[in-house]
Amino acid sequence: MEHPAALAGPPVPWRGLARVLVIRPDNLGDVVMAGPALRALRWAAPRARLDLLAAPAGAAAAALLPEVDGVLTASVSWQKTGGEDVPVTDDLDLVERIGWGGYEAAVILTSFSQAPWPAAYLCRLAGVPVRVGMSKEFGGAGLTHWVPSPPDETHQVDRALHMLERVGVPPAEGRLRVCVPAEAARTARRLLDARSGGDGRGRRPCALILPGASCSARRYPPDRFARVAGLLTAAGLRVLVAGTAREASLVDATGAGVPGAVLLPGRFDVPVLAALIDAVDVVVCNNSGGAHLASALGTPVVVLFAGTERVEQYRPRFGPASILTVPTACSPCRQFACPFALDCLDIPPEQVAAEALRLADERGGPWWRTPAGTRDAR
Repeated sequence: MEHPAALAGPPVPWRGLARVLVIRPDNLGDVVMAGPALRALRWAAPRARLDLLAAPAGAAAAALLPEVDGVLTASVSWQKTGGEDVPVTDDLDLVERIGWGGYEAAVILTSFSQAPWPAAYLCRLAGVPVRVGMSKEFGGAGLTHWVPSPPDETHQVDRALHMLERVGVPPAEGRLRVCVPAEAARTARRLLDARSGGDGRGRRPCALILPGASCSARRYPPDRFARVAGLLTAAGLRVLVAGTAREASLVDATGAGVPGAVLLPGRFDVPVLAALIDAVDVVVCNNSGGAHLASALGTPVVVLFAGTERVEQYRPRFGPASILTVPTACSPCRQFACPFALDCLDIPPEQVAAEALRLADERGGPWWRTPAGTRDAR
């Protein structure tokens, strides 16, 4: 039986709400996976302004989600990893910002290992009357609508939709969708044409390698990524390597020694990254935002999935995908830095390259075995 305080609040009048705040202060991929929940809320509250409270890394995805009307960007105290001094004034300032928004409801999205209660109490102090969240544990009056958690292995998309359905939001399908702005698509096409030898009418097929991730425990070693890049180039693909400005050393280590590789460290924003993912033939990346963007756009993706998380919680489900990982006794570890030797990512580059070529082959035919080695750009 569920706790007697579960779902004790009155029915939420979704259709009558004018301002709703969705809270997901996490990484890029987490915000992309919140898309179906935002879509469900838009259908349930068609007249409401939907604002997103997100961390800097995740806020960049808002431009791809048409349901989002505005963004509050904040590095929230409850997402800090500990050991750092977070001034109380940061929380007080956030309470004030939320209060100025005049929100009638706050929807707090979390992974299975996160608690909604800190965000809920800040929203309570800010005067938000309806506060919805999901958790294993009871936390008092912070939430007006506390939804008990589903099983831990539930996919993050399904977890959010489950919570909303329990509070009266009609069921919604969980397919990831993003909308690439037209200007971002034009910028990506210029990058591909100028840097990949295209003429605007046709080009060699491209592989996009994204060697970055939010922490080192999730990153396939750059020397192995470099080997993958070399193998893909030798097979006939044109290779692009991209990352943020902070990932410049990873980008360089992956592609600098690969003839013809195009390196794009910190050269564009998230909408252009999405447009590049939409335009290439296959993506190779870690368990990161790039994997979820590829899933949302239907681009084939090879994901080097570290043992920090459970595959079933984050698996790309809506496009061609190959998940490569090595089962280990220490997984899921939730570590930011591996204390061992990244055994969970001990995957031969030859296997990674073979999977990328297989997905590209299934998508567009055996182009690398044709004399011209080209096909029409999509």
